[in-house]
Amino acid sequence: PLPDLSLLLPSCRAKEIKSKLGTLIQKHDSAIDFIIPYPEKPEKLPKAQKPSPEEALQWRDSLEKLLQNPYGLASFLTFLRSEFSEENAEFWVACEDYKKTKSPVKMAEKAKKIYEEFIQIEAPKEVNIDHFTKAVTMKNLVEPSPTSFDMAQKRIFALMEKDSLPRFVRSEFYQELIK
Repeated sequence: PLPDLSLLLPSCRAKEIKSKLGTLIQKHDSAIDFIIPYPEKPEKLPKAQKPSPEEALQWRDSLEKLLQNPYGLASFLTFLRSEFSEENAEFWVACEDYKKTKSPVKMAEKAKKIYEEFIQIEAPKEVNIDHFTKAVTMKNLVEPSPTSFDMAQKRIFALMEKDSLPRFVRSEFYQELIK
C-alpha cells in the first residue's frame, strides 16, 4: 500500500505522486528492489570446465576468449552483476543467441525482445549506444536478419573491452583464477 501523502503535500500534488508511484509499482514485480538491493545468487559456474590459470591469463588480453569460454562468461556475468552493470554482457549474449536463430518467425520474436529489453529508450536493461547506432539498428529491425544487431553488438563489445574487462581483471575473483 502507498503511504498517505495528503498529510505532506497539497491534495492535487499528492494524488499525482501517488498515481505515479502506483504506476511504478505495477510496472515492476517489486519496487522494493529499487530501494533495497539484495545480493543475487551467484551464477552457477560449470565446475568441470574451470580453466587453467594459463587459460584464464589469456582473458586479460582477449575479451573474445573470455566470452567464448562458458566458465569465463559465467564469471564475467557474475562479476558485472556484483557491480550492477551486467546489461552490456547480457545484450552481447542475447545477440549471439539471436544470430544462431534460423526460423524467421523466431528471429522476429527474439529481435522484438532484444529491442524492448536493451535498445528502446528507458528499456529495463538499456545499453549505452549512440543515436546513430540506435537508428541503424532500428532500421535493420524492419526486416530482421542475423546481422540486425551487428553494429550495436560491436559497439557494446568495444565498450566492455575498454571498461568492463579491465575492472574484471583487477577483481579478486579473477585474481583467484590465475593463481
